[in-house]
This record gives sequence, C-alpha cells and structure tokens, in this order.
Amino acid sequence: MSDPVRRFYDHAHQIFDLSQAQQALEWDQQVLMPSGGVEQRAHQLSALAAAVHDRVADPAYGDLIAELEASADPAGPLRDDLREARRAHDRAVKIPRRLVEARAEACSLAQAAWEEARPASDFAAFRPHLERVLELTGELADAAGGAHRYDALLDDFEPGMTEAQLRLVFDDLKGRLVPLLEALRGAPRRPDETLLARRFPVAGQQQFCRQVIGDMGFDWNRGRLDVSAHPFTSGTMHDVRLTTRYLEDCLPSAVFGAIHEGGHGLYEQGLDPARYRDPAGQPGSMGLHESQSRLWENLIGRSRAFWAHYYGPLQAACPGVLDGVAPDAFYRAVNAVTPSLVRVEADEVTYNLHIILRFDLESDLLAGRIAARDLPGRWRAGMKQYLGLEPADDRLGVLQDIHWAAGLIGYFPTYALGNLYAAQFMEQMRRDLPDLDPRLARGELGVVKAWLNRNIHRHGRSWPAQELCRRVTGAALSAEPLMRHLRAKCAEVYGL
Repeated sequence: MSDPVRRFYDHAHQIFDLSQAQQALEWDQQVLMPSGGVEQRAHQLSALAAAVHDRVADPAYGDLIAELEASADPAGPLRDDLREARRAHDRAVKIPRRLVEARAEACSLAQAAWEEARPASDFAAFRPHLERVLELTGELADAAGGAHRYDALLDDFEPGMTEAQLRLVFDDLKGRLVPLLEALRGAPRRPDETLLARRFPVAGQQQFCRQVIGDMGFDWNRGRLDVSAHPFTSGTMHDVRLTTRYLEDCLPSAVFGAIHEGGHGLYEQGLDPARYRDPAGQPGSMGLHESQSRLWENLIGRSRAFWAHYYGPLQAACPGVLDGVAPDAFYRAVNAVTPSLVRVEADEVTYNLHIILRFDLESDLLAGRIAARDLPGRWRAGMKQYLGLEPADDRLGVLQDIHWAAGLIGYFPTYALGNLYAAQFMEQMRRDLPDLDPRLARGELGVVKAWLNRNIHRHGRSWPAQELCRRVTGAALSAEPLMRHLRAKCAEVYGL
C-alpha cells in the first residue's frame, strides 16, 4: 500500500470511528442515561458532531482524495471508496461547522423533550424544540445546495433519489393500495385480531424475541437487545445494539419490532469484515437497510412457514395465553389488515400510507407551506384522508415518532422504498431457493441470512442502491413485486 493510500484510509477510518462513538452516545441517551444528563449529553454530541465534520471537510483530506482519484484503478475497491469519500467531503465543505454543532445539540435536546411530551400528549411543550430542529435542518439543506431542500436532505439517506422521483413512486403506490384496502373492507371473512390483545407476559415476549433473533443468525457476542421508547438499531459489525418495546396487550409491537431491528442488525453484522470501516464498505443506503428489516419483519416473520415452526415456541414462552387458538387463526390474525393510528403497528397494506403522509408533511414543512404549529391539525386531516382514522390526541398522532426530534427529515421515505426492495429481493430469493418454505417451517432461518449476506450485505456501497437491485434481481425497482405479494396474502387471509 502506497503512502497516500495508507494516509487516505487512516483518515477515513478516523471519521468512521468518531461517527461510531457518536452513535454509542446516542444509544446511551435513549437506553441508559439518567434523565438529568440531557444538557451535558447535548454538549458531548455537539462536540463529536463537530469533530466528525472537521475530519470530513478537512482540506488536506480533499487534496488526498484528488491525488488518488488521478491514479486509482477505476475498477478497484479504492475507486469505490474514493467516490464515497468525495461525495461526503464535497457535501461537508458546504456546511458551516457552527451549524453542525448547533443542530446536533438541538436534536439531542429535542429527543429528550419528545420523550417527556409523548406520554403526556403535550405537543405544545415539544413544539419549540421541533421548530429549532426544523430551522437548523432547513439551513443545512440550503447550505448543501441543490434545486430543492428536500433533495439535499434525502441525499443523506438515499443517494441519487429526488423528491420528484419519490412523488411519482408514492402516487403510483397509493393508487394501488387504496383500491386494495377498499376491497378488503367488504371481504367475506375477517381474522380475529382480538387474540393478539390478550395479556402476554413481558418476560415471555423477551424470551421469544431473543430466541427468534438468535435463530435469524444475530451474533450475541457482537450485539445486544434492550428497551427504548422507540425501537431502533445502532452500531455496526462487532458492536450492534438493538432495541424494542414491550406491551402486554399488544404482542405484535415487541415481536415484529424485534424481528425488524434484528434485520437491521444482521445487515450491520453481515458487512465485509475486511472493509466495514471503509467509505464504500458500509451499508448501501437507508432504503436498502430498511429492505432488510422489512423483509425479515413481514416477508419472513408474517409468513405461514415461519409460524408453522414458531407458534409452538411462542405458546411455550407465554403459557396458557393462546390455549384454544389454532395456528391458522393466529397466522391470519398477524396478517390482518386494519387501518391503525400507529405506524410501527401498521399492517403491510396500510403501512406505506403512513409513510406517504409523513413525506407530504415533511415536504410542506421544508417548502414553508406549513409551520410546526400546523402539524397536529394537518396530521389529523391526513390520517382521515388516507386511513379513515383520526387520533384523539397527539400521543397517537404527531408525537408518535422520534424521527423529527432526531433531525431525521428525509428518512421516512426509505421505509416505503425498503418495502419495495424487500419484495423484489424476496421474489429472487424464492427463485434461488425453491425449497425456502419447507426450510423456514423447520426453523432454518439461517438460509435467509446466508442469501442476504451473499447478495446484499457484503457489497456495501459498491453500487448505488438501485443498481444493486438490478444486479441482484435483473430488473429495475418496481412496485409490482410488492403488490403481487400483498394481493396473494390478502386473497389467502381474506378469501378475496
């Protein structure tokens, strides 16, 4: 390795390590930190965010990238790393350091305020923090440049995607989902969802979730599962932190939340161990990341084959709760389609309508068409329009997600993109593994992990997300695989 190449990777790895330290502090704030530590933690996160920014924007780093760009093998891993380093550097030099510091501090304080405001349904208490985050996020988008603010933010999560492209995708998806939802309202039979609201002991849920995540292939020597107000995954490779939340009268919240986060964790543990600290060795995009969690949560975790094996262990973990409930009745219950107020508990058909609502609101906020004070009313109106429901309070409405408090504006669309990628990957997996269902019915979840490791995880950022999709499936990203899956599932469950 030449001296310039060594210096490039030393610098890139320092950026990665500082970013991981920042994530560890963010995880601690939501899981273990005492409530009195909020202001102190905000200062710490602000300092770390500034340090990361300084390293990425360092002019000497830019010079080193330029020097190597002129000499690197265009087909080699170094070229991929230089491409990703260039993209991050060019963005960072446009954004003032003081803005990075101020925004990191504001987001830390906003998350703490959200955790207090949500259970009290007190949007008024949270609103000043949200307004500050929105103000600074708008400044950041303006500094990053581009024709539209939303494009600048979206590029952080799904490089190459634009607001205009998303609008086309979401309009098409909404046009397919709404008629399906209408057809289900008059379906000849409906699952009994009340059995999922029985009292499932938290200890039993914890036991079952750990068993499933372990069977998925999650390495407990390199990861852990904890509790937080909003489920999330943090860290990578040798230190991956998952969280979920447990509700005794809502089994799907913990089980599918844990499987979802387990999918994220497997992606992080499944990266190329020789390259995970390199700029192009990290996960490809958040749309791809969400494809892994949504594939495990829905296409595996809600499948008949999965519950053919795991219904027994669930009954054993929660003795007596499901006595008299046939496996088929349980399978149909976890696949029921009923519009709900809470996104993380939404079914497969209505979930994307939650995302489209949030995308619409984010777009309007950034464009100045609405202000933070308008959000509760606009939220209620959007829920009524898309799902026929209206939240009675802001706890189940505009305060239900932590993303805006954390400054993750532009992130929500990646959940819907993840659903599209997941369905398309799943169709290819079934072509490659024609005996998949019998193996799932025997509890052989490792076969799924192995396929994803080989086809998705190890490639990191070697290609843009949509190019990886083409390489894996032979086709451009499309809504049709997801709609095929949903129509087939609804036909089976509802007798359409």
